[in-house]
This record gives sequence, structure tokens and C-alpha cells, in this order.
Amino acid sequence: MANFNEEQIEDTDGSDDLYEHYRFKADKGQGALRVDKYLMNLIEKATRNKIQKAATAGNIYVNGVPVKSNYKVKGNDVVTVLFEHPPYEFLLVPENIPLDIVYEDDAVLVVNKPAGMVVHPGHGNYSGTLINALTYHFENLPNNSSNRPGLVHRIDKDTSGLLVIAKTEEAMTHLAKQFFDKSTEREYVALVWGNVEEEEGTIEGNIGRHPKNRLQNTVYENDEEEKGKPAITHYKVLERLGYVTLVSCRLETGRTHQIRVHMKYIGHTLFNDERYGGEKILKGTTFTKYKQFVENCFKVLPRQALHARTLGFVHPVTGEFMRFECPIPEDMEACLEKWRNYSQHVIE
Repeated sequence: MANFNEEQIEDTDGSDDLYEHYRFKADKGQGALRVDKYLMNLIEKATRNKIQKAATAGNIYVNGVPVKSNYKVKGNDVVTVLFEHPPYEFLLVPENIPLDIVYEDDAVLVVNKPAGMVVHPGHGNYSGTLINALTYHFENLPNNSSNRPGLVHRIDKDTSGLLVIAKTEEAMTHLAKQFFDKSTEREYVALVWGNVEEEEGTIEGNIGRHPKNRLQNTVYENDEEEKGKPAITHYKVLERLGYVTLVSCRLETGRTHQIRVHMKYIGHTLFNDERYGGEKILKGTTFTKYKQFVENCFKVLPRQALHARTLGFVHPVTGEFMRFECPIPEDMEACLEKWRNYSQHVIE
């Protein structure tokens, strides 16, 4: 996260040492909502008391101007929370964490991130992240627009798979433009609940934060489309395993939780995706043995069944299109084998 606009800070309280901890832009269709309630819906583990104290201290700004907690947020408002100390994610401590490097040269690095590793430090996760590892193994990585060294894109903590890291400013700019222009190739494999009827298809639906559950995103339709951002996912069935299906998903856009949200939207929640309800038995029988079988699958794969398998981009220096692929990790493969055996021997 970058420092707030210094001119605006000087106009308000004369300080040039404030640091931006949060920044949110209200959706165009945002209805009038008190800023304390608005921030509570967006900041994980925040309490209304803490937010109101921040407002009383003059640390909550809307469009560059400090506001009280009863200010009503409107569409397109930019809401920021500033403090005199830098965010914890600024205080990057290099950590000697092994990296699974798939490819490396002077400009780029491609890594295979294991499930369970957070990509960058944030609230509740200040160590053990990919960025902590990168800053230990590599010096002078360029910062992106959020001051995160080398980071061009990210995947969720419990999603495994490929990420490209920029090692130079030129590479950062070049790769960021490719992601913005949607010219990169990103393919994921996911195990989802239910038998996906169509062999392949495209899911289109604007994605935005869920109005009732601040940890989830959801698809907004029809008159509410403006509350979300356009998102497109192309899927193809790879393997039918009775009560679950293995699918390939190619992203045309890169919204937060996009595959997880889109697959749930069409009725096929990711297997063991606790945040979106996939940790429950959504398809199958009522037999006790089946319940035990699924619970054993959950133990083998204690996370959402999602893996970033393929990543392609134009090399920022050579201009060559490069494509990388990493196999499905052991935990997900073990779960798939269980389902293969079950579907062959139990489901007729």
C-alpha cells in the first residue's frame, strides 16, 4: 500500500507521516451507509468500537478528507484508514523459507506455491508468507503499486500452484500490463461437488463482496450488476467421478475468489471449500459409510480442491511466449484417487 497523497494530508492536519493501512473504493451502486458499518463489512476482525476510535482520532478519510463515524458512504467514494505508523505488511522480515522454483532468469521467477502459504503479509499473517521468503532469497525486488516486492498477481492461501514474480522494474511493468490486458494464460484444476452436465461452458457474472458475509464474494445479476466487477471463467470437464467432477478452469479475468464464486454460482461448489460451504456433503447418499468416506477425503485434502496448474505469459525481455505447468499436488491427487476408486466400485 502506498503512502497517501501528501498534499491532501498537509491540507488536513499538517502531517506528512501518515501511512495508508486500508483503501476501498465504493461500488457505483453503493447505497448510503455509515462509514463505520461500511468498514466493518470490509476489514476482517475489525470491531465497530475500534473503527469509531479511528474516526475520532481523525484517521478515516473519504476522498482525502477526514470524516466522523456517522459519515454516509456513497457510490464511488474512496475510503481510506491512515495511521502514523506503517502497516505491518510494510515491516517485511526476510525468512529462510524454501521456494519451489520452476523457472528463473534475470527478469522473472516462476514459483510453485504450496497450499497453506499466504502470498503476502496482511492482517493476521505477518510471517511465513511467500513475500517473506522472496525477500530472503532475492535482493532489490521491485515493488508493485501496493509496495509488495516482486508480486504481479496472487492466489489464495489454500490454493496451490504457479505464480510469476518480477525481478526488475521493467519486468514488473511488462507483466502487470499483460495481466491488465488479460493476455496471460491461467488454467486451474478444481474438484467440484456434483456432476457438471455440460462438457464445457463459460460463466459470466459480475463479482463483488457478499452483502451479508464480508469474507465471501458473490455474483450480482440484473439490476444489481453494478455492485460487482465483470468476471469470466471458461470451464471444461476433465473427469466425472460420480458425486464430484474434476474440471479445468481458464480465467479471462482475475477477480478475488473468482473460480470459487463462479462454480458455486452454477451449483458446483468446490470440494472442501469451507468459506463457500463446500466442506459439507452437498451430493451423494445418506449412508453412514458414504459420510465416513467423504470425511476421509476431507482429511486427505484439508483445503479447497483448487490448483493453479498452467501459467503462460510473454517474457518481458525476449518477447517469447512461455508456458509452465506443474502437476496436481499430492494431497489433491490422493483425494482424486479415493473418488476414482469409489466411483468405480460403488456408484453404478
